Amino acid sequence: MKKSYSEITPYIKELATLSCENNNIKPEMYQEHDVKRGLRDLNGNGVVTGLTEISNIKAKEKLPTGEVVPCDGELYYRGVNVRDLVDGFNKDDRFGFEEITYLLLFSQLPSKEKLDKFTQTLAEYRSLPTSFVRDMILKAPGNNLMNILARCVLALYAYDDNPDDISVENVLRQSLFLISVFPLLSVYGYQSFQHYYNEQSLNIHLPKPELSTAENVLHLLRGEGQYTHLEAKILDLALVLHAEHGGGNNSSFTTHVVTSSGTDTYSSVAAALGSLKGPRHGGANIKVVQMFDDMKKSINTNSKFEIEDYLMKLLDKNAFDNAGLIYGMGHAIYSKSDPRADVLKVCAKDLAVEKGKEEDFTLYETVSELAPQIIADRRKMYKGVSPNVDFYSGLIYKMLELPYELYTPIFAISRISGWSAHRIEEIQNNGKIIRPAYINVKDAQNYMDINNR
Repeated sequence: MKKSYSEITPYIKELATLSCENNNIKPEMYQEHDVKRGLRDLNGNGVVTGLTEISNIKAKEKLPTGEVVPCDGELYYRGVNVRDLVDGFNKDDRFGFEEITYLLLFSQLPSKEKLDKFTQTLAEYRSLPTSFVRDMILKAPGNNLMNILARCVLALYAYDDNPDDISVENVLRQSLFLISVFPLLSVYGYQSFQHYYNEQSLNIHLPKPELSTAENVLHLLRGEGQYTHLEAKILDLALVLHAEHGGGNNSSFTTHVVTSSGTDTYSSVAAALGSLKGPRHGGANIKVVQMFDDMKKSINTNSKFEIEDYLMKLLDKNAFDNAGLIYGMGHAIYSKSDPRADVLKVCAKDLAVEKGKEEDFTLYETVSELAPQIIADRRKMYKGVSPNVDFYSGLIYKMLELPYELYTPIFAISRISGWSAHRIEEIQNNGKIIRPAYINVKDAQNYMDINNR
């Protein structure tokens, strides 16, 4: 008979203690062996592991004297500044995510005719196999939507007539399909969760082919007519800004690593989802919102002094989750500014006005001004800190009344475009399995007979 969790817990704790006691790798050993822990040096610079044309991040500039100094952050998709891309589709009051997806995949901006055909193709792909929702989502509900999303992606392998062909043509077909159905898998997974775990009514809406990806997310989640144009535009903007961020982020690197083994698209995307699920990668904007909720319950947020005191308590591990972090502040690469946060800040202000949440926006703005100096005063810093994309995306998602459970899946709905571009790039250009080296620091041991141990 299978043991219950409570019965086996003492033994598992004993084994965990044994594992910790026998771990003799110390932090200083990384410097001793010149190992870049986390593939980063002390200044936060990533170890170069590949070449890419997909996107580029600029956070430093070289002065005429030769000195390299921090600069305002810039993000480029296929060589085009994201700020210019956003200005371009906003000027015409167009949705941008489909256009950006085309750019990431094919390294050129589409003409109106090409964009219309591409958008139509995505709309035609935006349906799941017969009975898939019933069998894979409604009959197997779960309380973590990222796990549901990964499980559904793996299950779709069985519905593909040609799943293992890794030619560019076939991978592109699979990628367009996954880009199209990620909103369905995410929202249907949430509705299943709400129904079976929270005893809410179950409403499953079909996507509308004439709607953009952002509009369909809101339509599927809320039903017909229950979102404003500004809400859809700002969600679309968030999708654009989360679609890609250099080859060095954890989930895109995971895509390269897994793709290099020659495996199928569904396995590669499921692995990337597993990476994005981690709170150090995809879950930070939830923490931002929860931190602000705790702040509003704990102090008078109209008092600058109390806000400063709360932020210091966060760093001292005496507030919120006692992790010693001010969530939404700082980035591995950017120091002076995160361009995505800059763009979202403007939109967050517009949405706050529409929603009557100006007071919330003011609080976020105050924290964004106070936190960098407080962090600099209390921590040994190798570079500056500023609000990152999670800081304002969390506020935006809350004002859009999106449930916490969907924050990271929405990130995935966006980032699947970047993952697809990286997978295709890896197939086209590498041809070798990615196999990093580790230095063994365990001395050789003599075998001991079991009776003498």
